[in-house]
Amino acid sequence: MSARIVELSRVAAARAAVSPEEEARQESSVQRFQFWTGASGERYVHSVFSLIGCPELPKAVYLLVRRDQHDRHTVLRVGRTKHDAESLNLAEIRHRGAQLGANEVHVHFLAKSDRERRQIELDLRAAHFSELSAERTSSMRH
Repeated sequence: MSARIVELSRVAAARAAVSPEEEARQESSVQRFQFWTGASGERYVHSVFSLIGCPELPKAVYLLVRRDQHDRHTVLRVGRTKHDAESLNLAEIRHRGAQLGANEVHVHFLAKSDRERRQIELDLRAAHFSELSAERTSSMRH
């Protein structure tokens, strides 16, 4: 198992260099970071975006999440983007998120390969299996 250093200072520095209008726009899309733990006990850092404010995405692992008024998270789907076209990845995530009632997308960008992304997806899915019943029920209707 290897470790990687995430330089969150770059995000803070980039934010400091933008105009107030741009900062307000960014606030609505990138709000924070969230750690999710897989069934293996491994923790994965995710960037948190609103479903509408989510940018186009490269190949990554994501969770579709519903956050309620009491700040509780419900994981609705664990998946990974598969297309080279970032806009297609975003379209699929928004479509599925809208079907499931998600209001956030939590994205893990640090996996280096398709194999690693698949491994992380399965680890997170196994950890949140009981919460994913909403997706399975919805999928069976279509």
